[in-house]
Amino acid sequence: MITIDLITGFLGSGKTTFIKKYARYLMDQGLKIGILENDFGAVNVDMLLLQELLGEQCDLEMVSGGCDKDCHIRRFKTKLIAMGMSGYDRVIVEPSGIFDVDEFFDSLREDPLDQWYEIGNVITIVDALLNLRLSEESDYLLASEVADAGKVIISHADEADPGQIDGTVQHLNQALAKIKCKRQLTNEDVIAENMEQLSEKALDAVFHCGYRLESYCKLDAGDYRGFDSVYFMNAEISEEKLKEAAVKILLDPACGNVFRIKGFIRKGSGWLQLNATRSVVELRPIGTGQEVLIVIGENLKAEVISDILGAKPAV
Repeated sequence: MITIDLITGFLGSGKTTFIKKYARYLMDQGLKIGILENDFGAVNVDMLLLQELLGEQCDLEMVSGGCDKDCHIRRFKTKLIAMGMSGYDRVIVEPSGIFDVDEFFDSLREDPLDQWYEIGNVITIVDALLNLRLSEESDYLLASEVADAGKVIISHADEADPGQIDGTVQHLNQALAKIKCKRQLTNEDVIAENMEQLSEKALDAVFHCGYRLESYCKLDAGDYRGFDSVYFMNAEISEEKLKEAAVKILLDPACGNVFRIKGFIRKGSGWLQLNATRSVVELRPIGTGQEVLIVIGENLKAEVISDILGAKPAV
């Protein structure tokens, strides 16, 4: 049986950063791993960020978003069937924060995946500076991710004060209560550290954290489609103007309920990686990129976003 770890968390919470740390930890244990990454928006931004892990001990696979839930789950199952025959000791799956994670748990219990995989750990990443203005549907998704987690890692903890971290955990417990889940997070369930410098002790705790089987009320979402995405190819915009535009798009209700903006722009002969949420807007140098910017959220207004960026969205 191949052990499979699920890395869940809200968009922009820091899942990709964590996966890089966790994957290196697993490889240091001598394990051969496969990473199955969801790249919501059908553009391989997150895959580019994981390229440095590729080697004899690590392979990368991707499922593109931009499709309905049933199609998305079928793509995950197809990839996992192929990966089940590749000789991995462990597979890391990042199903993203766009659909009910419970659906993916159910998939792992179906034939033939139940014959090849056993769930090892469920790890949820939550931003310490969590946006508390979430829709009912988004709050449900967050609570459903936390409910079964063996460990909840509070990212960007170095940028928050203890009161903000406590407030985030309190919000998670309130979200759990809203879906009638009896679980309430305690200090033992939570790790709050700088994600870039996770300690060996923290990684050991995550490696052995396992998962929970909690019951809760499913949301009757009706026609709720999950998150929207609008992406822009070959947007010619400077570093300074992109920062200004990102802040405006994230904070202006006329753009919709925007959760995250990510992607890359050129700077001279190199690249800058953008990761923007309401709590932080970061532009960092990166070795490889592509000219794409992706806006993710609910009820997005593409025309308004396009006007702010000064670029036309890709069709």
